[in-house]
Amino acid sequence: MTIREAFAYRIPEEFPDEKAAPLLCAGIVGYRALRISGIARHERLGLFGFGASAHVAIQVARHWGCEVYVFSRGPEHRELARELGAAWTGKPLDDPPAKIHSAIVFAPAGELVPAALKVLEKGGTVALAGITMTPVPPLDYETHLYHEKILKSVANATREDGAELLRLAAQIPIRTQTELFPLGDANRALLLLKRGRIRGAAVLKI
Repeated sequence: MTIREAFAYRIPEEFPDEKAAPLLCAGIVGYRALRISGIARHERLGLFGFGASAHVAIQVARHWGCEVYVFSRGPEHRELARELGAAWTGKPLDDPPAKIHSAIVFAPAGELVPAALKVLEKGGTVALAGITMTPVPPLDYETHLYHEKILKSVANATREDGAELLRLAAQIPIRTQTELFPLGDANRALLLLKRGRIRGAAVLKI
């Protein structure tokens, strides 16, 4: 197919197609979420949910020297997070060893929003990276929002986000974890994704 050059990305030569695929959707969303979260180098970052986006975002955060805490209901996802450099992993409502400066909620679960705000440092930001989310429970002002805490959503990535991520991906280098499925198994891949059984990212091979 032919597209305008301004809307195309040059894929680093180090990445075969199946390893580059997670960078172009999940990866860019995760990178945008990192930027929206306001996380600075060497700060503490919390990731709620650990799927395709988070497993790329953690590698960027670790490259920046961040201490990353991962909250996930799946033991396999927590294991992968530790392999990729998480300093601590726990279940979504567990208390981390220290409060976090920024958080990203990747899981489409509204009940995680107050959980993330509760363990956030003063002046910190929680970025909501899901396209959809279940209803967010009522927030208590003093517990969840006081001390100038910020709640933001991630709606759109820019072309520059994609270009920056791909440059970083080659520099770090990012190692995407992929499970390949033939196109005819797309429904099975979606079912496994729904059940939290995908390690890293699912990639459909045409």
